[in-house]
Amino acid sequence: CLETSCFMWFICKCRELESLTIPMQWHSSLVDDITAKVSLTCSTSLGSYKVESRITSRFCHTTVKSSVVNSGPNAQSIGFNVQIPKQAFITNFTMNVNGITFVGSVKEKTVARNLYAQARARGKAAGLVRYRTDMETFKTEVHVPPGSKIEFELHYQEMMQRKLGFYEHSLYLQPGRLVPQFQVDVYIYEPNGIASVETPNTLGEHFSGMAKLTSSKDKAHVVFKPSLQQQRKCENCTTSAIDGIFTVRYDVLRDSNAGELHVSDGHFVHFFAPANLSPLPKNIVFVIDVSGSMWGVKMKQTVEAMQTILDDLTMDDYFSIVDFNHNVRCWSEELVPGSTIQVAEAKKYIQNIKPNGGTNINEALMRAVQMLVKASNQGMIDPRSVSMIMLVSDGDPTVGEIKLSAIQKNVKKVMREEFSLFSLGIGFDVDYDFLERIAMENRGVAQRIYTSHDASDQIRRFYSQVSSPLLRKITVQFPEDSVSDVTQNHFDKYFSGSELVVAGKVLPSESTTLNSFTTASADRLDLSLQTEADYLELDAALAQQQHAFTGFARQMWAYITVNQLLSERLSMAPTAGQKRKITQRILTLAVEHQFVTPLTALLVESEEAKERLLADSPNDPKQGCCAVMVVCLCVFCVTVENDPHFIVHLPKSNMDICFNIDSEPGHILNLVSDPGAGVVVNGQLVGSKRVGVEEKEKEKVNTYFGTVSVFYQPDGISVSVSTDRIDLTHGRNNHSFTWGATADITQDRVKVSIVKDSKVMVTVDDKITVMVLLHRVWKKHPTHVDFLGLYIPNNNQYSSQAHGLIGQFGQEPEVRVFNLHEGADPLKKEATMEVKGNKLVVTRGWQKDYRRDQKRGSDVFCWFIHNSGKGFIDGHYTNYIVPRLDSFLPLPL
Repeated sequence: CLETSCFMWFICKCRELESLTIPMQWHSSLVDDITAKVSLTCSTSLGSYKVESRITSRFCHTTVKSSVVNSGPNAQSIGFNVQIPKQAFITNFTMNVNGITFVGSVKEKTVARNLYAQARARGKAAGLVRYRTDMETFKTEVHVPPGSKIEFELHYQEMMQRKLGFYEHSLYLQPGRLVPQFQVDVYIYEPNGIASVETPNTLGEHFSGMAKLTSSKDKAHVVFKPSLQQQRKCENCTTSAIDGIFTVRYDVLRDSNAGELHVSDGHFVHFFAPANLSPLPKNIVFVIDVSGSMWGVKMKQTVEAMQTILDDLTMDDYFSIVDFNHNVRCWSEELVPGSTIQVAEAKKYIQNIKPNGGTNINEALMRAVQMLVKASNQGMIDPRSVSMIMLVSDGDPTVGEIKLSAIQKNVKKVMREEFSLFSLGIGFDVDYDFLERIAMENRGVAQRIYTSHDASDQIRRFYSQVSSPLLRKITVQFPEDSVSDVTQNHFDKYFSGSELVVAGKVLPSESTTLNSFTTASADRLDLSLQTEADYLELDAALAQQQHAFTGFARQMWAYITVNQLLSERLSMAPTAGQKRKITQRILTLAVEHQFVTPLTALLVESEEAKERLLADSPNDPKQGCCAVMVVCLCVFCVTVENDPHFIVHLPKSNMDICFNIDSEPGHILNLVSDPGAGVVVNGQLVGSKRVGVEEKEKEKVNTYFGTVSVFYQPDGISVSVSTDRIDLTHGRNNHSFTWGATADITQDRVKVSIVKDSKVMVTVDDKITVMVLLHRVWKKHPTHVDFLGLYIPNNNQYSSQAHGLIGQFGQEPEVRVFNLHEGADPLKKEATMEVKGNKLVVTRGWQKDYRRDQKRGSDVFCWFIHNSGKGFIDGHYTNYIVPRLDSFLPLPL
């Protein structure tokens, strides 16, 4: 059979089918017994396997694509398994099965799970995501008939972390079999220049020299494209030798120690990685787990690593060792200098440790903190030195205080602000989430150490990252009223070979440059550094780059903000009220920027929403398998685009209905009129360009929405969105905004969110939302004009008085479609629809939805109602023409 992975495994299991339907299934047992379930008699063809990463200013967007054909005589299940770095966020997943497209969108987890539960109750899709080591595993499976073609596409984003002087991008390649079209492309664009780039041969000698690298001052392209013959394990082998991690390693040019400031798309990112500074002295207490579970290889590798680490200490450093099982012992009750004699004694002590007994983490950490506090109080610690604790453990506490939250609270209470805690978790018995929380809460980081042959090297590499502190008390600031929503900009320490990153939004300003000011304390001196960046220069450069990720600054700001909020949410500090605010902030950002986080889920649905998949992050990663990852129904129930086309999604009937309105330029159509909620949404039509009088007489003029207005009567607030600008009017006050900048505005109970040159979201009283998309056309086009698309969700909370071309469908009508038959167009079937007491002839067709792809759009299959929706809408479309943009619809119709 076929077993691949790549990110992927394709699993095929032979089954006899009585039907040729295509139900979507995710099996929770799939991961554990995959080998046993593979049938040797089924047959699939893996046509292509392509991975593309675009790294721009340290932010990476990766796309994984693959196509498979069920070439066997029977129906079978084909799965898609993608391993991604743990720090990455999945941003989208699409799948095409025999021309049926399944598209993903990120939603709040509770909403997604409810929709998923509805699907599961009907025997539809299920899903799971599994956490493994330092990566997540995305899985899905589709059961298809013979001859089916399936295309998978997954997207994820991550920020490159600088460690030991370089950035390392890793891709997990395990196709499991030969692939006719196999290709990996990594594009790097660094505006300040690339200092070095290399592709270490991490896939083994078999592929030595096959990765091709081309680079210039600021760009690099790595391509790995082994032929079918080159993929073979041996000359006549039918199995693939590609099995491992493909790595690209690089660093950037730095003009000065002041850092790099990048401004793009209304956001900024400041990178700070100074070099050529003398290391600060350090005070370090090594806290080592010597319980019985550490016996054997774990202890041997820890001792080997400690021998090297202790040799790294200098006379300016102070240290001690605390080892613990059910008891806690100190090699020295006080910190001692890292002299040759003291290091030799410490190495001898470590060498003689014999693991046994339980695990008393709480008391061991308390003792280590007390040791640092005592040294500080006695004046032994240089005021400019760096104090840290390095914890090495392989299991949960079993002696003394065993409640993890209590240990976390105890440590935070006694740790001084100038102390840091770094955690190393060995193996998989340890609660790594706890170690990560306790480290991050105390100005440190955590690392999982895998119990493989190189575990001692992993420990040494981690220590190397924190062994050379260069700066303390770093602050990055900006001129007042120049920026907003700034991520963390105060840092306790900076280590050699790493990088500090600050991001935020740029406020409108008359200035053309943004300045940053960085202050820090180094060894025997205080630093004050300044750098600047032009507002427009980088965007102009990005526009010239074919493979750059143009939205990097906006996404990087969101990525950093969400990660920091997630850490803050897990902290012991916030109150319940603060935690709710943090949670809401995470949800808002994750949905807006399409990040799958522990609080959101990826909702994936077929074009007609008949199948759903669910994908989210696990509640308890230690258990290995999470709750579910999510995929769902159409979020927006009504779509209005050019001509204008209306697409109405009916959730209860699980179908989409389309109709056009053939009105005249200048007419104002009422879309939503809700006197009960005090909300009215109207749209004014504009016509296409008219070439001349003859053409005008002969041809009908196409119409589009040129202006969309949302009026909230209780507060007297009007939001008017046109193709030129966005106006917010409140009484006599009028505020005008351009499409050229991203902005968020709140006026009483009305919120307006503008995404630069893309869309506007208007939310009224947190109950009713309207999204308007901007469509630009070539200015010299003989007929086309700029126009607006309108999207209104089906979960808007209207009153019972709501009406209008769209508002009337807040109360879903009963619809029945029958008598399906061939139509005049052989590609479009016809049927009879019963709705509102009318029998209508409807045609199966499609319209464009531009929410995800504003240039090409995606096809939405629907039943088309002729004659401007007659019989489907109440009355005649002319009943919905109103005199002003703030006019309510006269009732009754």
